[in-house]
Amino acid sequence: MFEALRTTTVLGLLAAGVPALLTAQAPAPGSVPQAQAAGQAAKPGPEVTSSHAPQFDEKHRPITAGGFVKTGPVVFIDDSEKAGLTRWTHKMGTPEKNYIIETKGSGVGLIDYDNDGWLDIYLVNGSTVDALTGKASPPHAALFHNNHDGTFTEVAAKAGVTNDRWGTGVAIADYDNDGWPDIFVSNVGRNRLYHNNHDGTFTDMAEKAGVQLGNWSSSATFGDYDGDGRLDLFVAGYIHWDWDNLPAATGGSNNAFCTFRGEAVACGPRGLKGEPDHLFHNNGDGTFTDVSEKAGVADKPGYYGLGALFVDINNDGKPDLLVGNDSTPNYLYLSKGDGTFDDVSYASGYALNEAGRETASMGIAVGDYQNNGMLAIFNTTFSDDYKPFYRNEGDANLTDISYQLGLGEVSVPFLSWGDAFLDYDNDGWRDLLMSDGHVYPQADKYAWGTSWAERPMLFHNIGGKNFEAVPAVDGTGLADVIAGRGMAVGDLFNDGKLDAVINVMDGHPVLLRNVSPDKNHWLELRLVTGKAAPNHRTVYDAVGATVYVTANGMKQRADVLSGGSYLSSNDFRQHFGLGQATTVDAIEVHWPGGKVEKFTVPGVDRIVTLTEGEGK
Repeated sequence: MFEALRTTTVLGLLAAGVPALLTAQAPAPGSVPQAQAAGQAAKPGPEVTSSHAPQFDEKHRPITAGGFVKTGPVVFIDDSEKAGLTRWTHKMGTPEKNYIIETKGSGVGLIDYDNDGWLDIYLVNGSTVDALTGKASPPHAALFHNNHDGTFTEVAAKAGVTNDRWGTGVAIADYDNDGWPDIFVSNVGRNRLYHNNHDGTFTDMAEKAGVQLGNWSSSATFGDYDGDGRLDLFVAGYIHWDWDNLPAATGGSNNAFCTFRGEAVACGPRGLKGEPDHLFHNNGDGTFTDVSEKAGVADKPGYYGLGALFVDINNDGKPDLLVGNDSTPNYLYLSKGDGTFDDVSYASGYALNEAGRETASMGIAVGDYQNNGMLAIFNTTFSDDYKPFYRNEGDANLTDISYQLGLGEVSVPFLSWGDAFLDYDNDGWRDLLMSDGHVYPQADKYAWGTSWAERPMLFHNIGGKNFEAVPAVDGTGLADVIAGRGMAVGDLFNDGKLDAVINVMDGHPVLLRNVSPDKNHWLELRLVTGKAAPNHRTVYDAVGATVYVTANGMKQRADVLSGGSYLSSNDFRQHFGLGQATTVDAIEVHWPGGKVEKFTVPGVDRIVTLTEGEGK
């Protein structure tokens, strides 16, 4: 299906937004894959180390597409059609998925782009070879405006954010501190930086800003890494994709990297050249400077980056950087506070899982699941592998305790992507949600005990001690069998219950509306920095802030983050379940830049804006 690209001219590809990459080649025969170069043994499969026994339910359905129950707690309903989201369709390559570029899917960004207090939805789209070569109209990204009545209206063309390129990820943030959220879209090809014009439209400033790049960019995250009050941008690189030299699925030295459970599948990522990561420093004038090498985050080994997140892991008030790599060790970079980072990937325990091997990391979720002020890290991974859960022991010392928490064995058959900590029942403990779906359509042909389309998984946090799988009740959102990819979480209906939007490969997006019957109380906080802040030294939308809420006998932590999950960006508002508490005892905000303030709120079950400089 890609044969047409072999004869496409350089000018034709550039016009389509995809550079003609004529020099990149897969490793030469006998070369060492990146994981082996990092001290790890090369593995026979593309993204997984061993096979597990197939798992089926009582109807002999793969457990990933079955295991439903007739009755049980109904947490989510699929509100996609009612909301109007099914009028848009994601498209990426061909149904056969002969090449890895057709399998990775795209992300979701939750953004209040018009500042009306209601979350809108941005959905990244993929593309096809016919679209890139001008033979077909390109698939468009979608921007769904929230109508405040449970429905959404698609306005991407009117807003000027259709992208029209091979889209992958999205990160939301106010990069120029003007009080309006902007949109960064990563692509296979040139990236986009959509600046919010304050009138419902956006202008692509990526070329002027210097953040276009030109190959396979995946997840992106904004954060003020050097403390100058301006949001910087990190973009993870995945594979150096050469449209003129596509990875062949048969013959050659890479044949071992083109099989799964003995069957021929799309090649990669092992055996393919990795694309470097990029850190862009915000110059404060609408432009950015690539400081990857200087900062020490350039990914010189060429790992396959899929997840990325700026977040303070060691509680020193400075944003650190997590990078989840596919089939290669993960990165944890600790900020030194001087514009550079210390690579503690192995020393921290984050590079590998409990078994001492790299995983096929996809999404990254962070959360204080024990309510002890420490952020744990949860990574989604490939099927035939459990999903690592890294408990934070303090000072960025991480321990993978997935099996101890009850997340290990049950997650093995699933191939998981988007992930998030969220308190779905407002009991004060952060639960876990993830989207799932395979990369190989062959999963439906062979008895692997897994499937191309898979149901989402939700795990209930039991007092910070372990997690229990919430059963998938027939006819509810957890029983949706979809090819899930990117996922973002937020309160779409301003009712105090966290919902989720999943971008579905070659399908309609899914809106999981939270209808949990609990009667618990809640509080949501929107943090903004004051316009009177000294020298405007802190970012307007408070990315990097940490807030602590004490109520119901527990002290909860939440962080304002841009990015995370898989290729996605969550609600900036911080949500706290309060259980049966009807009052909040204390609120403490640690603003970017180091200022600490205490606030009070007039009551619970409401959304409150906290502005820097107005606390005590």
